[in-house]
Amino acid sequence: MTAVDPTETLLGTYGLTDARDRLLSADALLAELQERCGGDLPGILAVPELLALVRQARRMGLKIARSFSAYDGDAEVSGFVRIHPLADDEGGGCELLVENWQRSPLTPPSAREFAERLDAIDRATAEVIARLDARQRLQVLSARARDAAQLEGAAPGHLWTELVELTDVSHHQPLHWRLLDGASCRFAGSARDWRVRLIPLGPDSQNPNGFELLLIAEQPLAEPVPEDEAEGSPDASPARLVGTALTPVLRQPVARIIANAETMRARLAGPLREEYSEYAGTIASAGQHLAAMLDDLADLEVVETPGFSTAREPVDLVDAARRAAGILGVRAQNRETVLVVQGETGDAIATAEFRRVLQILINLVGNAIAYAPVASTVTIAAMPAGKGQVAVSVADQGPGVSPEQADRIFDKFERLGRDSDGGKDKGSGLGLYISRRLAEAMEGTLTVGPAPGGGAMFTLELPEAKA
Repeated sequence: MTAVDPTETLLGTYGLTDARDRLLSADALLAELQERCGGDLPGILAVPELLALVRQARRMGLKIARSFSAYDGDAEVSGFVRIHPLADDEGGGCELLVENWQRSPLTPPSAREFAERLDAIDRATAEVIARLDARQRLQVLSARARDAAQLEGAAPGHLWTELVELTDVSHHQPLHWRLLDGASCRFAGSARDWRVRLIPLGPDSQNPNGFELLLIAEQPLAEPVPEDEAEGSPDASPARLVGTALTPVLRQPVARIIANAETMRARLAGPLREEYSEYAGTIASAGQHLAAMLDDLADLEVVETPGFSTAREPVDLVDAARRAAGILGVRAQNRETVLVVQGETGDAIATAEFRRVLQILINLVGNAIAYAPVASTVTIAAMPAGKGQVAVSVADQGPGVSPEQADRIFDKFERLGRDSDGGKDKGSGLGLYISRRLAEAMEGTLTVGPAPGGGAMFTLELPEAKA
């Protein structure tokens, strides 16, 4: 291995993969990158950025030409790759030609950039957020945690330190903000330890215009289990115990795991070998999956509560469909999926609860994006259904659902209804069960059947709003 020059532009390089995306042969440059990324020759293509493009070209049967960049452990490698998929009688793999191959030292983030990214992580995990003036006096405060709710009653104009007890600062106020940033504190109503972040506002950190105050809990909030749900109680159920007691305790540490893993994956803390960056990405994905499961368990507790009901209000299903498509637009773009919304505003007005309708649609559209092939179309259509009903349907171009699968797909914890692209697990098996329970609570139905032209189509029918 040779030392990396400040910027090194080299000639192009060639490689050949098979139908299982194994790199069979490669010129010296590509072979060296394969080795630096932990791969063998022959062996599965170990450069994630190239592997994704090769798989895309092979599955679509189309030529791809685009720029790429990768990290080889010491430097950033970039170039313009042309990928040509081969026919089955030619091996079913792909030819790769990388032009304008360049290696350049990886530029670590500046101290300011690194600090800004750490601030963003702290903002995401803070449970108390406040705005202070230049003299550290309270202007407005918002608390997300139950045990910090009484802080919201503080009157503006007081020093924020009057609301808390600084546990490792012995000097009296006022103190310079840098001496308080990172301090530990406690306050009435909370048994937890808290960490203080003071972020100066304005162009001059020496003379800031004000401050953003963040209080970050060092421990998760333990929620008491109601007596009627205690272990051994005849009314206790595992789902309710998890939703009530476990979900609030786990939500914050899971959020921190995701934030820290994303920091490592994006190499915000400095250079990192590609395989370790991939590991961090896997950890972040697993954390996001766990967070989604916790949300599902909390929703499960709600919909299974005796007497659960929803609000009754006019809901424009076309508007709800457009909002669901907007929320999931980035996820669809990542899979090159086109979301098409059919219907005109006012065509289908239901009597339901808007946020519950939106929750159902986000689940249905999210499933369609996950299970449909890459570069396909998901159609969301709202229309009158007759007999005092209106409907909104979500149709994909995936493998569809068999009659046997349709009988089970709405069952609790059912994950075997359809195989997602790549065989990856896509959820807890609660989303469709919860969606059907929500539909029934709104006096509607949620069904599944074949979509026109293939694929699956889920249809939500709801009572039509009376004029």
